Amino acid sequence: MPLFESPASVLALSALIGYLFGSIPFGVVITRALGLADPRRIGSGNIGATNVLRTGNKKAALATLLLDGAKGAVAVLIARAVFAEDAVQLAGVAAFLGHIYPVWLGFKGGKGVATFLGITLALAWPVGLSVCAVWLVAAWVSRVSSLAALLAAATSVIFAWVYDRPEAMILCSVLAALIFWRHRTNIARMAAGTEPRIGRKG
Repeated sequence: MPLFESPASVLALSALIGYLFGSIPFGVVITRALGLADPRRIGSGNIGATNVLRTGNKKAALATLLLDGAKGAVAVLIARAVFAEDAVQLAGVAAFLGHIYPVWLGFKGGKGVATFLGITLALAWPVGLSVCAVWLVAAWVSRVSSLAALLAAATSVIFAWVYDRPEAMILCSVLAALIFWRHRTNIARMAAGTEPRIGRKG
C-alpha cells in the first residue's frame, strides 16, 4: 500500500466518493422496486445478494450481486482516473465501509463480499479474476455462501503476492480481516453445522 502522500483534502474527497458509492443499498432498492420482501426482514436480514435470493427471485439476486460489485469497482476506477494511488486505495476501503455501514440504513448494511470482489477487480484485475474464480467454485461445490466468501477473502492476499501486486496486498489484508469479522456469526454456525445453504428461502 503506498504512503499517504496526497493532500488531506484529496484523501478526504476520495474517501467521501468511495463511501457514497459503497453506501448505495442496491439489495433494498431492487427488492422495493420489484415489490419483493425487504431483505432486512427475511433470512439473515442482510441486504446482499445471497439474502435477496431468499425472496425467490433469482434475477433480483443477480442484479444485487452485480451492482454491489460494480459500485466498489466504480469507486476505485474514478479515484484512479483523478487521484494518486494512495487515494485509490482509500476509495476502495471507503467503498467497502460504505456497504457494510451505509448512512441511509442507519449504518446497518451487508457483509461486503460482492463489493470486495468489485474492488479487487478494479484495483488489480488478475487478482480480482482469481478471487472471483475461488468464490464461484467454492459456492458451487459447498453451496454455502459464507464459506465461499471467506475462502475468496483469504486467498486474495495470496493472489496479490503471486501476481506481484504489492499495492493490493495490504488492502486485501484489511478487507479480508473485515470480511472475517462480519462473518463471525456465520463461522460459528458453520462450526455447529447449522449454516444455511445458497437458495434457501427466507
